[in-house]
Amino acid sequence: MRKLSKISKQASDELDLIPAESCASSVDGQACPITSAALVEESANKEEKDLSRRRFLGMFGAVAGATAVLGTGIELLSYRAYAQSLPKTNNWTGNSGMTGSGAADMASTVAPPTHQWAMVIDLSMCNGCGSCTAACQKAHYLTPDQTWMKVFTLTNSVGQTYHLPRPCMQCENPPCLHVCPVHATFRQDQGVVLVNQDRCIGCRMCMAACPYEARYFNWNSDVKYPPIPVEATPEFPVPQRLGTVGKCTFCVGNLNHGLLSECAAGCSMGAIYNGDLKTDVAVNGMGTTVKLSKFLYEKNAVTYKPEQNTHPRVWYILGAGQDLSADASAAKS
Repeated sequence: MRKLSKISKQASDELDLIPAESCASSVDGQACPITSAALVEESANKEEKDLSRRRFLGMFGAVAGATAVLGTGIELLSYRAYAQSLPKTNNWTGNSGMTGSGAADMASTVAPPTHQWAMVIDLSMCNGCGSCTAACQKAHYLTPDQTWMKVFTLTNSVGQTYHLPRPCMQCENPPCLHVCPVHATFRQDQGVVLVNQDRCIGCRMCMAACPYEARYFNWNSDVKYPPIPVEATPEFPVPQRLGTVGKCTFCVGNLNHGLLSECAAGCSMGAIYNGDLKTDVAVNGMGTTVKLSKFLYEKNAVTYKPEQNTHPRVWYILGAGQDLSADASAAKS
């Protein structure tokens, strides 16, 4: 298994998007999981290559960086517009974006732990195959009507179709949290919004409040689950409880154990990146590692429905002709 060495702060700040062909080594034709050959050792066990491919996020815990969290989020029409609005302080690095501490300004003011999780979805790479949905469904034993990662097919103004994967947006200002009468919905200290099914009474007020329609009521009681040696938790709510509300968890349990989210690991196009605002690093299932703030800035990433003032932690990179002003709820999925 590849072992991840510690990365210095300087190395973290210099991380950039490196294409597969420039990597010194590869696994089964995939891009190297780490941007520098010096950070990995050659695989000693072929049977563990797939697991190693999914453990890229283990590097996040080793990346050093100052992370003073100064704000509660901003209204992002685009990441570039936000970055350009910042004063030129020691967090600012010019047109290339921000340092790790600058990126963390968008995180919660609640005492920040080791990570502040985020996601980037590159729509130019998404072909609508639905493998992200299938991976999520399989891992969480979800029914067909519960699609925590839903892929919509939209049409732009000139009749071209494109695809929009929609997880939970993990909002900085989550409407679902504010309307829950029993505080079953909560936002944990890594910025991930979760549901405590022990408290949930199934009133569905959170479902009505979510502008992204990213919550699902658990109607079915006949789902077959394998024997699971641990009790369900908000981080891994398996099995789902009848009469409660479920939603995407960002696979925060995976992330905290150095694994990619199921959707990112299952995406055959490498369109989904798991990111950490605190270390300013993001990685996809193909092993492409980027400096998060630089990547968002240079790609002019945008958020979905910014007018809702929810401050999502999911950014989209537009390819050609995508229009996020379209309402996905009326689209084909």
